[in-house]
Amino acid sequence: QVQLVESGGGLAQPGGSLRLSCAASGSIDSIPTMGWYRQAPGKQRELVAIMSTGGQTNSEDSVKGRFTISRDNAKNTVYLQMNSLKPEDTAVYYCNADVVVGAYQFRYWGQGTQVTVSS
Repeated sequence: QVQLVESGGGLAQPGGSLRLSCAASGSIDSIPTMGWYRQAPGKQRELVAIMSTGGQTNSEDSVKGRFTISRDNAKNTVYLQMNSLKPEDTAVYYCNADVVVGAYQFRYWGQGTQVTVSS
């Protein structure tokens, strides 16, 4: 079993910053892709940013230039530095990891952390 434990959500003012962290633990051979999705009330879950083990990234257009994803592969941890936050960034943010165990690959989700941007 693999667990993803998120931290760092909360309340920020518009223009402010927050940093999310997500640590994976358990039976893990490798994590080819790890990243973040978000879901706002009444909307579908959407990609925020993901990063491969080799450092390749993919991110949603609205966060480019404001959010930065990074990984510590040795710690199986992914971070999301969120700057210049806007009210429309308000959502539950979910950590996501594609985990390889032996010959198999599984997708895991964290429990979600609330990010609220409001004055």
